[in-house]
Amino acid sequence: MKIRIQKNKVRYRLSKSDVAQLGNEGYLEERTSFPQGELVYAIKSQPAIEQLSASFENQHITIFIPESFAREWPENNVIGIDSNMSVNEQESLYLLVEKDFKCLDNDAEDQSDNYENPNQTC
Repeated sequence: MKIRIQKNKVRYRLSKSDVAQLGNEGYLEERTSFPQGELVYAIKSQPAIEQLSASFENQHITIFIPESFAREWPENNVIGIDSNMSVNEQESLYLLVEKDFKCLDNDAEDQSDNYENPNQTC
């Protein structure tokens, strides 16, 4: 699982095995270590929600995803799910969770567990 944060936008990209684990277990997390501590980013399925939401506590970012979506996602062609979450009266947080596709250029990163890019012509 990869995370990208830009201003009030948080995007998770999940590989095939990440999507399968989320569908089967309902939870997935990654950790990034710093000298002062760890940043943990996770995704957790919830049965009683219909759209994405998120929390940030103790250097731990969690995106909550509808359980029915997470359970069915490994077997369908849906690319992802997104929503806007209110932060306060003036701001919202855009959340996006999507399948990770192989890059079209020759990236040095291991992409063997990524989804085939629909724009690939070979």
